[in-house]
Amino acid sequence: MRNPIQTGHSDVELEAVAGKLGVMFVGATLPTPLYPLYRETFGFSAVTLTLIYATYVLGNLAALLFFGTLSDQIGRRATSLPAIAVGIASTAVFAAAQGTPWLFAARGLSGFSTGLASGAATAWIAELYATGRSGGAARIASAANILGCAAGPLIGGLFAQFALVPLRLCYFAYLVLLCGAAGAILVPRETIAAPRPFAEVNLRPRIGVPHGIRLQFVSPAVTGFATFSLIGFYSALIPSLLGESLHLHSPLLAGAIVCELFLVAAVVILTSGRFASQTATLGALLLLPPSVWILVGAELAHSLTILVFAAALGGLAGGLGYRGSLEVINRIAPADRRSEVVSSYMIALFRYR
Repeated sequence: MRNPIQTGHSDVELEAVAGKLGVMFVGATLPTPLYPLYRETFGFSAVTLTLIYATYVLGNLAALLFFGTLSDQIGRRATSLPAIAVGIASTAVFAAAQGTPWLFAARGLSGFSTGLASGAATAWIAELYATGRSGGAARIASAANILGCAAGPLIGGLFAQFALVPLRLCYFAYLVLLCGAAGAILVPRETIAAPRPFAEVNLRPRIGVPHGIRLQFVSPAVTGFATFSLIGFYSALIPSLLGESLHLHSPLLAGAIVCELFLVAAVVILTSGRFASQTATLGALLLLPPSVWILVGAELAHSLTILVFAAALGGLAGGLGYRGSLEVINRIAPADRRSEVVSSYMIALFRYR
């Protein structure tokens, strides 16, 4: 591995990397309110929809397993640009989709692009952060991720509700964001001092957690898995719950409630810095059971009000769990293997979208 350059940051550099990370995760949730339209257009079942979601996970895991160490070897920027290129390919496939197989391909590419981008960008932010403390860097990275996830369903819902060809135009708009992200990451300095030539890169698949931190790694990984499973459960269930149990078929409403879930999580991440990471993760775990019970209650009572409250509570749990667990990961990760350890953490989360 190559040692990172010890460096402070400028606000522009951090904003560029965080913005790029957020834009990548817009694509992860952009199709969420569109799936009822896809089911109507292409005629696939709920089981097929579940498999489409699973394809994202497979793409994500492939990127994290085979390329989780890549940015530690060739550099943060050199890894981020291909991630954006794969995101552009995924978006183009979504925009051109003519049937269900296209959705599997687009979703797999989307998972691969976010998996490739997330480890590199999170490590880049940690290395650019001025004070060297893990807490601020973790808040920036996790908030960027979650804000991107919040924007995705809202954008998708707006296009689905008002655009003449929603299954095309929303992806053209997203392509503009991706091109902007590609330009933005030319601004920050590279933090890997001596990148390897690509011919010397080791892509042997592994879950890279150094022996000395494995026990410390378990707790944040389990917390992250539990809280992200909750968020995934919510974001996948809300559109179908609205349509089938509450008989509300508005794509914009579905996108807005999923956006609420992620937006509450982002606000929690940005405002909970005074809480220690252990306090945040414990709070998240305590909130998990009531979050599930209230969501089930919303379905049984056919209540939109309860559903909105459940989404807010789920966002609170998710924000605390993600921020607290990622802060621990940033603190314990060796500097020269930061992206590898972050990628292993992402694998433990078993990407939820």
